[in-house]
Amino acid sequence: MVKKLFIRNKFFLPLLVVPIILSLIGLIFVFESSSLRSINEFGDSFHYLRLQTLWFFLAIAALTFFSFLDYRKLYFFSFITILLTIFLLVIVLIPGIGSQAGGARRWIDFGIINIQPTELAKFSVIIYLASWFINKEKKRFVSFIFLVSLLIFLIILQPDMGTAIIIFLISLVMYYFAGMSFVDLLVLFPFSGAAFYLFVKLSPYRLKRILAYFNPSLDPQGISYHINQILISLTNGGLIGQGFGASRQKYLFLPEAHTDSIFAIIAEEYGFIGGALLIFLYFIFIYKIYHLIRLAPDKLSRLIGCGVFAFFNLQIIVNLAAMSGLFPLTGVSLPFISYGGSNLLISYSLIGILLNIEKRVKV
Repeated sequence: MVKKLFIRNKFFLPLLVVPIILSLIGLIFVFESSSLRSINEFGDSFHYLRLQTLWFFLAIAALTFFSFLDYRKLYFFSFITILLTIFLLVIVLIPGIGSQAGGARRWIDFGIINIQPTELAKFSVIIYLASWFINKEKKRFVSFIFLVSLLIFLIILQPDMGTAIIIFLISLVMYYFAGMSFVDLLVLFPFSGAAFYLFVKLSPYRLKRILAYFNPSLDPQGISYHINQILISLTNGGLIGQGFGASRQKYLFLPEAHTDSIFAIIAEEYGFIGGALLIFLYFIFIYKIYHLIRLAPDKLSRLIGCGVFAFFNLQIIVNLAAMSGLFPLTGVSLPFISYGGSNLLISYSLIGILLNIEKRVKV
């Protein structure tokens, strides 16, 4: 009994405690990096902190709900969630319903809070594909491609290339680990590459971002401004950082300092060592998900685990790679740290499902 409890705590503590620690760090830096902007926009330095704190408690409630809900019941709700997702992805494009910011129409305003349907899409894809792939079905590949293409098309219309890429890759990971043919996936690569090229060519802004990625000195006051300010933050941080609250870039120099670029502020204040410790926390969290997948009690839980594993890995890798200049800027948030309620809510919901799976692991 003691051994069983010890093994369960090895899963439970990192899967729950690490995200909470990261979220508390996130709340501190959301306030730090947004207070000046918050005063300018709302006359209240605590505006973004207050909203993120509200989302944090909602996320904890969602985690609690899903940790007690038998994950096998998700099978019966998966079709409804994917239909709801498609519906929301359509109506967010309608002027007057979808809120527009920074040239993108990605949010539905419900008054006190905004919902981002693309975050629900990540959740729905994981649950729906896991429920779908537990059963064998002929000609599944065509249906799979149709569904994923529809979701990506709706997301690209917003536009949100970063999320489209993440959903595409999550879908491929789940398709492969469901035991499907790898040859089918190889067929996708030339078509997906051609589609990516077409989307870039059709959007001058995306093309400029790609060019800025290869040459950050191109148009330093325009398209390259964001990445250059990120690199300045990382350079200022050095090995041990400038110290808590000492970031200069947060004073409206660095765009999206409290959302996509929040890691740059952390690295500026705590340097390479602080950034490495943060990444180490993510590593512990990701490793525990991987270990849980190995002990998953059935195919449904294993596929959900693979989807969640891909979700967090891709979000972390894409954000950090963009922050260090290894990947073009895409607008992907850093899990638990960046400001953004929808992503926080979905992240904790997925953790709740993992905790429910952990209860049924045979040890």
